Amino acid sequence: MAEAQNIPAGSTTAGSIAVAAESTVATRMSAPPSFDVADFPVPHGREEEWRFTPLERLRGLHDGTATATGTGIKVDIDAPEGVIVETVGRDDARLGKAGTPVDRVAAQAYSSFEKASVVTVPKEAVLTEPVRISVHGEGGTAFAHQVIELGAFAEAVVVIDHTGDAVLAANVDFLLGDGAKLTVVSVQDWDDKAVHVSQHNALVGRDATFKSFVVTFGGDVVRLHPRVQYAGPGGEAELFGLYFTDQGQHQEHRLLVDHNAPHCKSNAAYKGALQGQDAHAVWIGDVLIRVMAEGTDTYEMNRNLVLTDGARVDSVPNLEIETGEIAGAGHASATGRFDDEQLFYLQARGIPAGEARRLVVRGFFAELVQKIGLPDVEERLLAKIDAELEASV
Repeated sequence: MAEAQNIPAGSTTAGSIAVAAESTVATRMSAPPSFDVADFPVPHGREEEWRFTPLERLRGLHDGTATATGTGIKVDIDAPEGVIVETVGRDDARLGKAGTPVDRVAAQAYSSFEKASVVTVPKEAVLTEPVRISVHGEGGTAFAHQVIELGAFAEAVVVIDHTGDAVLAANVDFLLGDGAKLTVVSVQDWDDKAVHVSQHNALVGRDATFKSFVVTFGGDVVRLHPRVQYAGPGGEAELFGLYFTDQGQHQEHRLLVDHNAPHCKSNAAYKGALQGQDAHAVWIGDVLIRVMAEGTDTYEMNRNLVLTDGARVDSVPNLEIETGEIAGAGHASATGRFDDEQLFYLQARGIPAGEARRLVVRGFFAELVQKIGLPDVEERLLAKIDAELEASV
């Protein structure tokens, strides 16, 4: 795999299957963050934040023509004892506290939902079982908002599972009190025709730890925008992700870690595999280190495995640094085709071609999957990867 690491600003490397570049403009959106849809122009695909996205396949989410229809989605929440689950109106003060919409779809989602779900883990509570949130599409168009709030020194794992068929625009907020520890696993296992566009906002308190796993398999178009800010010094954020992009699918993950407080850490690692004609994956990794963020330690990495001809990856890591008083900052982007030598090595030892292929791809993803720490989720994801590979044979 060709790798680009610590590329000088403005330089670009390109190939037939991938683009890796660094610039200081990707963290600057075409319009400032706002809760008002009218503050964002209708995108046309020439804007930096929309240039990879197939707008014509968003079913009107980007231009205001999409309206809530049918049953949309059904949300079920299974929470351990002591966790508070609420359905609240638009006037709840916790909504939007973790972050402001940064594009027109997120603003449209914020302006259009009627009720939001709020899950609260009280301060100092340590959950021994995960909170499980099921978001099931039932064929319509929906706008949604969810809030996960942890009190000071609370610890929790939250699994958000997306299935079914829907056109969904949503915002998900994560509020971490001082010293809190939150692990979130967001699985996009949609049916083939689903469209899912969502902004994830995490506000990490002083000395708090936020760990995110984003897993994307299904859907026609999935465009996710995880964002992290810090409410005080000492916060840590780990953003992990894996995606398997099939024929005709568009899967886009756009990360921003805004180091706006001193002595905070972040680490981002996303891995993807692609197969089939017109499979398209996009990964944008933005890290902004502000002038007040002395002592920052950050690293971001994206690796892609292209299994067949006809697939395309756009991988763009960005660093914008406003202070020299940092502990470390770096990035890496690597994309490569399936390694025939690895297959030959395994086959020479009596392993059939199909099984050898499965072992190589499983090994590629295993490091990230094993970090989740939930055996049932890990087994499900590995089984899904196996099913994806079998479908391509």
